[in-house]
Amino acid sequence: MANSFKKRGQKFLRKFSKASVKASEEGKEHIKENLIERVSHIKDIKLLILEWSLLVVALVMLSITQAMWFKNSYANNVFVDGGSYTEATIGKVNSMNPLFATTNSEKVLSKLMFATLITNDYSGNPGLGLAKSINASENGKIWSLKLRDNLRWSDGEPITNEDVLFTLSLIQNPAVNSIYDSNLGGVKVEENDNGEIIFTLPSAYADFKTALEIPIVPKHKLQDADPKTLIENEFSNSPVTSGAFSLNALQSSISSDEQIVYLSANQNYYLGKPMLNSFAIHTYTDKDKVISSINSNSVTATAELSEIDTEKISSGAFYWKDSSINSGVFIFFNTANNLLKDTSLRSALRQGINVQELRSVAPNTIALDYPLINSQITLNNYPKLPEYNYESAKTKVDEITGNEEVSLNIVTVNSGYLPSVSEALSDQLNHLGFKSEVMVYEEDQEFLANIVARRNYDILIYEVELGADPDPLPYYHSSQANISGLNLSNYRNSLVDDLLIGARETLDPSLRAKKYETFLEYWVADTPSIAICQANMTYVYNKNVRTYGNDVRLVTAIDRFSDILDFAAVKEMRYKTP
Repeated sequence: MANSFKKRGQKFLRKFSKASVKASEEGKEHIKENLIERVSHIKDIKLLILEWSLLVVALVMLSITQAMWFKNSYANNVFVDGGSYTEATIGKVNSMNPLFATTNSEKVLSKLMFATLITNDYSGNPGLGLAKSINASENGKIWSLKLRDNLRWSDGEPITNEDVLFTLSLIQNPAVNSIYDSNLGGVKVEENDNGEIIFTLPSAYADFKTALEIPIVPKHKLQDADPKTLIENEFSNSPVTSGAFSLNALQSSISSDEQIVYLSANQNYYLGKPMLNSFAIHTYTDKDKVISSINSNSVTATAELSEIDTEKISSGAFYWKDSSINSGVFIFFNTANNLLKDTSLRSALRQGINVQELRSVAPNTIALDYPLINSQITLNNYPKLPEYNYESAKTKVDEITGNEEVSLNIVTVNSGYLPSVSEALSDQLNHLGFKSEVMVYEEDQEFLANIVARRNYDILIYEVELGADPDPLPYYHSSQANISGLNLSNYRNSLVDDLLIGARETLDPSLRAKKYETFLEYWVADTPSIAICQANMTYVYNKNVRTYGNDVRLVTAIDRFSDILDFAAVKEMRYKTP
């Protein structure tokens, strides 16, 4: 049996070997006949080969293009969490305690690091901040405020009514000299049994909640501090915060006054963690250095430049946009000046100053005729403004001055178009027979203390905040004509005082409007100031970041941070579900 299987296997192998040899010989003959012997014919069909090759390449490229299109059609380059954002600001950071924020740099830090009881919302109206609710009594003299639940400081400690009461007591303490002391003049503050903070006002105030845009400081960090030296407390250099960011580090330059304040996202912020991981404030002494920082791409954005300054930006990495704010540029006449005390002279100046010409020096701004903005209140009757008449004004000025050349100094700050407007006004005053000189200052603490507070000027061209709601009282009530007040004209009129107080106390919008209409009649007749234009903010920002939305209505320039949670600096490809 075994021999039979062996013979069969050997016979199979012989047949397989003969078949393999035969197949190999036939294969060689086939290749020789169909390939090698036909190579010489390629030249006859080379065009056909080229066409087929191009067709194959086209099909491959089409497949790749289709794949890429399919991929991109289901993907977006979107902003994501992470990254850092740097703003260039002007003004030294002397203190990070928000109760003393005066320079632009300090104001920006205050907004980023400290939440306020009330804050302006996206629409430019007073909205809720740390407060969950705020309500007024029928007579407008008693206001009750309740805090949100589960508020926390950046160090994890709870934010409570005690912190609010402690902060408000500091503000009302004359030894502290806080920038918010005028917000709470004569106001009694206490906590009731329902956990509400009650504000009892000396008189009704229809818009009192706007006065509560006040940052709160932590009692557990400052309760042992001496109010007289509060600004010198270590808290000014290492604060515990309640805003979107907390302090990380402070770097000061040895060779200059420049500083960089590094902030980190506050995990305990009551509105949630911002998209940005960090935010830095780079302070400068003047706008020329800000422009250099933009051109060198060393910062992300700035709000310190005007549209005029954008002509100096050489970097192509930046956009800029103008946003109107509820501030006005005015010519303030110092009525304490012996000459300008004369109402008839101020009226003659109003007639002899070509306001339209001054506005032409401030491009792309909105004309402002009165110390009230249309968005604040609707009035039915506005008093008629004097028309420009140089000849009539010149005659009146000569009669009052006796044809003598009188000196009038004009003071302003080195901001945007204000110096140019001041020079244009100086030319007009010289044409009217005055000898005028323009003095331009940097808007720092020294300027505010020595020039503005002491009213060391004859004429001041300055931008002032007008607020979300109408309230010209700080600028025209006689109680504010002092070193700590904002009555920059030193204007005094007892009838105007009554109207401004009455408007504050009136809850009925129609009656309130009538009081302001009467106030405007006095304002035009007495001419303590001349309105030039509504101010705007020019925001310069890197093309690769997201800033405040175009639909955000700004009351002040600082309100650009009202949607700080949505600021972003990092993009990533994200795929959509088909």
